[in-house]
Amino acid sequence: MKNFLLVLLIIPSIFLYSQQQNIKLASDIFAPFTDIASEKGFALELVKEALKRGGVQIEQTIAGFSEVMDGINTGKYDGSAALWKTEDRENYLLYSEPYLENRLILVGRKGSDVSAKSLSELKDKRIAIISGYAYGSSIYTSLDVIIIPGKSDQENLEKLLTFKTDYMLVDELLISYLLTYQLNDISRFLEIGKEAFIIQPLHLAILKNKPNAQKIIEDFNNNIGNMMSDGTYNKILELNWIQSDIDGDGVHELVLLGDKAGREAPANYYRLMTKTAMVENSERYYINGEIYDGWQVVPAKYKTDIMKAAKMNTTSSSGLKLKF
Repeated sequence: MKNFLLVLLIIPSIFLYSQQQNIKLASDIFAPFTDIASEKGFALELVKEALKRGGVQIEQTIAGFSEVMDGINTGKYDGSAALWKTEDRENYLLYSEPYLENRLILVGRKGSDVSAKSLSELKDKRIAIISGYAYGSSIYTSLDVIIIPGKSDQENLEKLLTFKTDYMLVDELLISYLLTYQLNDISRFLEIGKEAFIIQPLHLAILKNKPNAQKIIEDFNNNIGNMMSDGTYNKILELNWIQSDIDGDGVHELVLLGDKAGREAPANYYRLMTKTAMVENSERYYINGEIYDGWQVVPAKYKTDIMKAAKMNTTSSSGLKLKF
Protein backbone atom coordinates (compact mmCIF):
# COMPACT_ATOMS: atom_id res chain seq x y z
CA MET A 1 0.00 0.00 0.00
CA LYS A 2 2.82 2.38 0.91
CA ASN A 3 4.56 1.66 -2.39
CA PHE A 4 1.32 2.34 -4.24
CA LEU A 5 0.90 5.70 -2.51
CA LEU A 6 4.53 6.55 -3.24
CA VAL A 7 3.98 5.90 -6.95
CA LEU A 8 0.89 8.12 -6.90
CA LEU A 9 2.98 10.93 -5.43
CA ILE A 10 5.88 10.50 -7.87
CA ILE A 11 3.86 10.36 -11.09
CA PRO A 12 2.36 13.88 -10.79
CA SER A 13 5.80 15.24 -9.91
CA ILE A 14 7.34 13.70 -13.02
CA PHE A 15 4.47 15.01 -15.14
CA LEU A 16 4.85 18.50 -13.68
CA TYR A 17 8.61 18.45 -14.28
CA SER A 18 8.16 17.46 -17.92
CA GLN A 19 5.59 20.19 -18.44
CA GLN A 20 8.04 22.77 -17.12
CA GLN A 21 10.48 21.93 -19.92
CA ASN A 22 8.40 23.78 -22.51
CA ILE A 23 9.10 27.51 -22.65
CA LYS A 24 7.87 30.37 -24.82
CA LEU A 25 10.60 32.72 -26.02
CA ALA A 26 10.33 35.91 -28.05
CA SER A 27 12.92 37.96 -29.93
CA ASP A 28 12.92 40.88 -32.31
CA ILE A 29 14.35 40.75 -35.85
CA PHE A 30 18.07 41.22 -35.43
CA ALA A 31 19.81 39.69 -38.46
CA PRO A 32 21.96 37.67 -38.61
CA PHE A 33 21.36 36.73 -34.96
CA THR A 34 17.57 36.48 -34.94
CA ASP A 35 15.37 36.59 -38.00
CA ILE A 36 12.08 35.61 -39.56
CA ALA A 37 11.28 31.91 -39.94
CA SER A 38 12.43 31.77 -43.57
CA GLU A 39 15.92 33.00 -42.67
CA LYS A 40 18.51 31.49 -40.37
CA GLY A 41 19.10 33.32 -37.08
CA PHE A 42 22.39 32.18 -35.60
CA ALA A 43 21.53 33.10 -32.01
CA LEU A 44 18.20 31.29 -32.17
CA GLU A 45 19.84 28.17 -33.61
CA LEU A 46 22.44 28.11 -30.83
CA VAL A 47 19.85 28.62 -28.09
CA LYS A 48 17.52 26.01 -29.53
CA GLU A 49 20.28 23.40 -29.63
CA ALA A 50 21.60 24.17 -26.14
CA LEU A 51 18.11 23.99 -24.61
CA LYS A 52 17.30 20.83 -26.55
CA ARG A 53 20.33 19.15 -24.99
CA GLY A 54 18.85 20.02 -21.60
CA GLY A 55 15.49 18.49 -22.50
CA VAL A 56 13.80 21.85 -23.03
CA GLN A 57 11.56 22.50 -26.02
CA ILE A 58 10.92 26.11 -27.07
CA GLU A 59 8.15 27.93 -28.86
CA GLN A 60 9.82 30.86 -30.60
CA THR A 61 8.04 34.10 -31.60
CA ILE A 62 9.55 36.94 -33.64
CA ALA A 63 7.98 40.33 -32.92
CA GLY A 64 8.82 44.01 -32.51
CA PHE A 65 11.10 44.73 -29.55
CA SER A 66 8.46 46.61 -27.53
CA GLU A 67 6.03 43.74 -28.08
CA VAL A 68 8.68 41.28 -26.93
CA MET A 69 9.34 43.12 -23.69
CA ASP A 70 5.65 43.78 -23.02
CA GLY A 71 4.95 40.09 -23.58
CA ILE A 72 7.65 39.09 -21.12
CA ASN A 73 6.42 41.54 -18.51
CA THR A 74 2.83 40.28 -18.78
CA GLY A 75 3.84 36.61 -18.77
CA LYS A 76 2.81 35.97 -22.37
CA TYR A 77 6.41 34.90 -23.00
CA ASP A 78 8.78 33.20 -20.56
CA GLY A 79 11.79 35.12 -21.79
CA SER A 80 13.98 35.85 -24.79
CA ALA A 81 16.65 33.87 -26.61
CA ALA A 82 18.72 36.96 -27.41
CA LEU A 83 18.68 39.86 -24.96
CA TRP A 84 21.11 42.45 -23.67
CA LYS A 85 21.53 42.67 -19.91
CA THR A 86 20.35 45.79 -18.06
CA GLU A 87 20.08 46.51 -14.35
CA ASP A 88 16.31 46.92 -14.56
CA ARG A 89 15.76 43.63 -16.39
CA GLU A 90 17.88 41.76 -13.86
CA ASN A 91 15.16 42.46 -11.29
CA TYR A 92 12.81 40.00 -12.97
CA LEU A 93 14.91 37.96 -15.41
CA LEU A 94 17.53 35.25 -14.92
CA TYR A 95 20.35 35.64 -17.42
CA SER A 96 22.59 32.98 -18.88
CA GLU A 97 26.28 33.51 -19.38
CA PRO A 98 26.83 35.39 -22.66
CA TYR A 99 26.96 33.02 -25.63
CA LEU A 100 27.60 35.54 -28.43
CA GLU A 101 28.49 39.19 -28.81
CA ASN A 102 27.19 41.91 -31.10
CA ARG A 103 30.31 43.70 -32.36
CA LEU A 104 29.90 46.43 -34.95
CA ILE A 105 32.85 47.14 -37.24
CA LEU A 106 33.54 50.16 -39.48
CA VAL A 107 33.68 49.27 -43.19
CA GLY A 108 34.72 51.60 -46.00
CA ARG A 109 35.54 51.51 -49.69
CA LYS A 110 38.96 50.24 -50.75
CA GLY A 111 41.58 52.80 -49.74
CA SER A 112 39.44 54.36 -46.98
CA ASP A 113 40.82 55.06 -43.54
CA VAL A 114 38.99 52.67 -41.17
CA SER A 115 41.21 53.22 -38.14
CA ALA A 116 38.68 55.38 -36.25
CA LYS A 117 37.75 54.11 -32.78
CA SER A 118 34.93 56.56 -32.04
CA LEU A 119 32.32 58.63 -33.85
CA SER A 120 34.15 61.84 -32.95
CA GLU A 121 36.94 60.75 -35.32
CA LEU A 122 34.46 60.61 -38.22
CA LYS A 123 33.19 64.18 -38.12
CA ASP A 124 30.89 65.04 -41.03
CA LYS A 125 31.20 61.53 -42.49
CA ARG A 126 28.12 59.67 -43.73
CA ILE A 127 27.61 56.31 -42.00
CA ALA A 128 25.09 53.75 -43.23
CA ILE A 129 23.27 51.72 -40.57
CA ILE A 130 20.35 49.30 -40.64
CA SER A 131 17.03 50.81 -39.56
CA GLY A 132 15.77 49.25 -36.34
CA TYR A 133 19.15 47.77 -35.37
CA ALA A 134 19.88 48.24 -31.67
CA TYR A 135 23.01 50.37 -32.03
CA GLY A 136 22.48 52.28 -28.80
CA SER A 137 21.45 55.89 -28.30
CA SER A 138 24.93 57.38 -28.79
CA ILE A 139 24.99 56.84 -32.54
CA TYR A 140 21.58 58.46 -33.04
CA THR A 141 22.37 61.52 -30.91
CA SER A 142 25.89 62.12 -32.22
CA LEU A 143 26.34 65.50 -33.89
CA ASP A 144 29.64 64.43 -35.44
CA VAL A 145 28.32 62.11 -38.16
CA ILE A 146 25.51 61.93 -40.70
CA ILE A 147 23.43 58.77 -40.28
CA ILE A 148 22.18 57.10 -43.47
CA PRO A 149 19.54 54.45 -42.65
CA GLY A 150 19.07 51.37 -44.81
CA LYS A 151 16.95 48.23 -44.82
CA SER A 152 19.80 45.73 -45.03
CA ASP A 153 23.56 45.26 -45.26
CA GLN A 154 23.10 44.66 -48.98
CA GLU A 155 21.40 48.04 -49.45
CA ASN A 156 24.08 49.76 -47.37
CA LEU A 157 26.84 48.08 -49.37
CA GLU A 158 25.33 49.37 -52.60
CA LYS A 159 25.22 52.88 -51.13
CA LEU A 160 28.85 52.57 -50.09
CA LEU A 161 30.07 51.38 -53.48
CA THR A 162 28.10 54.09 -55.31
CA PHE A 163 29.51 56.84 -53.04
CA LYS A 164 26.15 57.60 -51.40
CA THR A 165 27.74 57.00 -48.01
CA ASP A 166 31.31 57.05 -46.70
CA TYR A 167 31.14 54.09 -44.32
CA MET A 168 28.81 51.41 -43.07
CA LEU A 169 28.61 49.60 -39.73
CA VAL A 170 28.63 45.80 -40.06
CA ASP A 171 28.47 43.09 -37.43
CA GLU A 172 31.76 41.22 -37.07
CA LEU A 173 29.98 37.90 -37.56
CA LEU A 174 29.02 38.93 -41.09
CA ILE A 175 32.57 40.16 -41.67
CA SER A 176 33.97 36.78 -40.62
CA TYR A 177 31.53 35.04 -42.91
CA LEU A 178 32.49 37.26 -45.87
CA LEU A 179 36.20 36.76 -45.22
CA THR A 180 35.60 33.02 -45.36
CA TYR A 181 33.35 32.87 -48.41
CA GLN A 182 33.93 36.11 -50.34
CA LEU A 183 37.55 37.01 -49.62
CA ASN A 184 38.27 38.10 -53.20
CA ASP A 185 35.35 40.56 -53.18
CA ILE A 186 36.34 41.94 -49.77
CA SER A 187 39.98 42.37 -50.83
CA ARG A 188 39.00 44.12 -54.05
CA PHE A 189 36.30 46.50 -52.87
CA LEU A 190 36.44 47.07 -49.09
CA GLU A 191 38.55 48.13 -46.13
CA ILE A 192 37.65 46.52 -42.79
CA GLY A 193 38.23 48.19 -39.42
CA LYS A 194 40.00 46.36 -36.60
CA GLU A 195 38.19 47.84 -33.60
CA ALA A 196 34.54 47.31 -32.68
CA PHE A 197 32.55 50.53 -32.22
CA ILE A 198 29.91 48.79 -30.14
CA ILE A 199 30.15 45.53 -28.14
CA GLN A 200 27.09 44.01 -26.48
CA PRO A 201 26.98 40.45 -25.04
CA LEU A 202 23.92 38.36 -25.94
CA HIS A 203 22.15 36.25 -23.28
CA LEU A 204 19.29 33.84 -22.90
CA ALA A 205 16.95 35.40 -20.33
CA ILE A 206 14.07 33.69 -18.51
CA LEU A 207 11.55 35.05 -16.02
CA LYS A 208 12.61 34.35 -12.45
CA ASN A 209 9.13 33.11 -11.59
CA LYS A 210 9.19 30.50 -14.35
CA PRO A 211 9.25 27.08 -12.65
CA ASN A 212 12.64 25.42 -12.95
CA ALA A 213 14.17 28.60 -14.42
CA GLN A 214 17.44 28.30 -12.48
CA LYS A 215 18.07 24.75 -13.66
CA ILE A 216 17.23 25.65 -17.25
CA ILE A 217 19.82 28.44 -17.16
CA GLU A 218 22.46 26.26 -15.47
CA ASP A 219 21.97 23.44 -17.98
CA PHE A 220 22.05 25.96 -20.83
CA ASN A 221 25.40 27.36 -19.66
CA ASN A 222 26.91 23.87 -19.44
CA ASN A 223 25.60 22.88 -22.87
CA ILE A 224 26.86 26.09 -24.47
CA GLY A 225 30.34 25.33 -23.15
CA ASN A 226 30.21 21.85 -24.68
CA MET A 227 28.95 23.23 -27.99
CA MET A 228 31.92 25.59 -28.23
CA SER A 229 34.34 22.66 -28.11
CA ASP A 230 32.49 19.91 -29.99
CA GLY A 231 32.12 21.77 -33.31
CA THR A 232 28.44 22.70 -32.93
CA TYR A 233 29.20 26.43 -32.85
CA ASN A 234 31.27 26.15 -36.02
CA LYS A 235 28.51 24.23 -37.79
CA ILE A 236 25.73 26.62 -36.82
CA LEU A 237 27.81 29.73 -37.57
CA GLU A 238 29.12 28.04 -40.74
CA LEU A 239 32.72 28.95 -39.93
CA ASN A 240 35.76 26.69 -39.96
CA TRP A 241 37.57 28.47 -37.13
CA ILE A 242 36.18 30.15 -34.03
CA GLN A 243 38.09 31.55 -31.07
CA SER A 244 37.08 30.71 -27.51
CA ASP A 245 38.59 29.91 -24.12
CA ILE A 246 37.82 26.18 -24.27
CA ASP A 247 39.54 25.04 -21.07
CA GLY A 248 38.82 28.12 -18.94
CA ASP A 249 42.47 28.94 -18.29
CA GLY A 250 42.24 32.53 -19.48
CA VAL A 251 43.84 31.89 -22.88
CA HIS A 252 41.88 31.72 -26.12
CA GLU A 253 42.09 28.72 -28.43
CA LEU A 254 41.23 28.52 -32.12
CA VAL A 255 38.68 25.73 -32.50
CA LEU A 256 38.49 23.81 -35.77
CA LEU A 257 35.42 22.22 -37.31
CA GLY A 258 36.35 18.71 -38.37
CA ASP A 259 39.93 17.58 -38.90
CA LYS A 260 41.03 19.46 -42.03
CA ALA A 261 42.89 22.55 -40.81
CA GLY A 262 44.31 23.80 -44.10
CA ARG A 263 47.93 23.91 -45.20
CA GLU A 264 48.71 27.21 -43.47
CA ALA A 265 47.78 28.73 -40.12
CA PRO A 266 44.31 30.38 -40.30
CA ALA A 267 44.39 34.08 -41.05
CA ASN A 268 40.68 34.63 -40.38
CA TYR A 269 38.55 33.40 -37.52
CA TYR A 270 35.55 34.54 -35.49
CA ARG A 271 35.96 35.52 -31.84
CA LEU A 272 33.02 34.29 -29.79
CA MET A 273 33.85 36.53 -26.84
CA THR A 274 36.30 39.41 -26.59
CA LYS A 275 36.25 39.71 -22.80
CA THR A 276 36.36 36.13 -21.50
CA ALA A 277 40.10 35.49 -21.82
CA MET A 278 42.84 37.32 -19.94
CA VAL A 279 45.39 36.54 -22.65
CA GLU A 280 44.92 36.81 -26.41
CA ASN A 281 46.77 33.97 -28.12
CA SER A 282 45.78 33.04 -31.65
CA GLU A 283 48.66 30.52 -31.80
CA ARG A 284 46.84 27.93 -29.72
CA TYR A 285 44.75 25.38 -31.61
CA TYR A 286 42.03 23.00 -30.48
CA ILE A 287 41.61 20.11 -32.92
CA ASN A 288 39.82 16.82 -32.27
CA GLY A 289 39.84 17.30 -28.51
CA GLU A 290 43.54 18.21 -28.24
CA ILE A 291 45.22 21.59 -27.66
CA TYR A 292 48.35 22.42 -29.65
CA ASP A 293 50.58 25.33 -28.62
CA GLY A 294 51.56 26.66 -32.02
CA TRP A 295 50.89 25.81 -35.64
CA GLN A 296 54.24 24.09 -35.94
CA VAL A 297 53.19 21.37 -33.49
CA VAL A 298 49.82 20.68 -35.13
CA PRO A 299 50.14 17.14 -36.56
CA ALA A 300 50.72 16.97 -40.31
CA LYS A 301 47.66 14.71 -40.74
CA TYR A 302 45.44 17.74 -40.04
CA LYS A 303 47.23 20.08 -42.45
CA THR A 304 45.18 19.19 -45.51
CA ASP A 305 42.98 21.32 -47.75
CA ILE A 306 40.18 22.76 -45.66
CA MET A 307 36.52 22.16 -46.50
CA LYS A 308 34.27 25.21 -46.18
CA ALA A 309 32.05 24.89 -43.12
CA ALA A 310 28.86 25.62 -45.05
CA LYS A 311 29.46 22.54 -47.20
CA MET A 312 29.68 20.48 -43.99
CA ASN A 313 26.33 21.81 -42.79
CA THR A 314 23.57 20.29 -44.92
CA THR A 315 20.92 22.40 -43.21
CA SER A 316 22.62 25.69 -44.10
CA SER A 317 20.29 28.49 -45.12
CA SER A 318 22.01 31.60 -43.79
CA GLY A 319 21.95 33.64 -46.99
CA LEU A 320 24.67 35.92 -45.64
CA LYS A 321 26.51 36.50 -48.91
CA LEU A 322 26.51 40.00 -50.35
CA LYS A 323 26.40 40.96 -54.03
CA PHE A 324 29.22 43.24 -55.15
